[in-house]
Amino acid sequence: MSSTCGVVVRRAKNEDLRRIVEIEGRSFKYPYSILVLTTLLNLYPEYFLVCEYCGEVIGYVVAVIDKDSSGHIVSIAVDPNYRGLGIGKLLMNSVESKLRNDGITKFKLEVAVSNYVAINMYKSLGYEVVKVLKNYYPDGEDAYLMIKNTSAKDLNTEKRLLTII
Repeated sequence: MSSTCGVVVRRAKNEDLRRIVEIEGRSFKYPYSILVLTTLLNLYPEYFLVCEYCGEVIGYVVAVIDKDSSGHIVSIAVDPNYRGLGIGKLLMNSVESKLRNDGITKFKLEVAVSNYVAINMYKSLGYEVVKVLKNYYPDGEDAYLMIKNTSAKDLNTEKRLLTII
């Protein structure tokens, strides 16, 4: 008997944290601890998403709403074995859609200046470099602050589509 499986984006659960921490550790020089990730999951469950393939978590994204009412992408990572397949874009589009549905039209994130793959993905999604954050990382590496603005018109179109679906 063959079973089919596919890619699913859903809210993260506490049971996903072990795998999320594993992906985080394989993805970043300075990974977030399980305590930080657990706190983010508890505070922002609607903006903490995972991507599953055949029941296995292969990536995640977490966003928060900052004091300036912008959606701040805190972390996104895809298991190295699944990179280059569009999973990062899928996660970004999914979390942005949730944020837009809640009235957020400005998104921001920080990315290491040496992370060319991520920078190119963010640019392809409409993000622009607006500032260099000097010595952002513990080793002194700089980061880019990248921002994406969407219009109220885009927001209204998406809400109408969500209503129809």
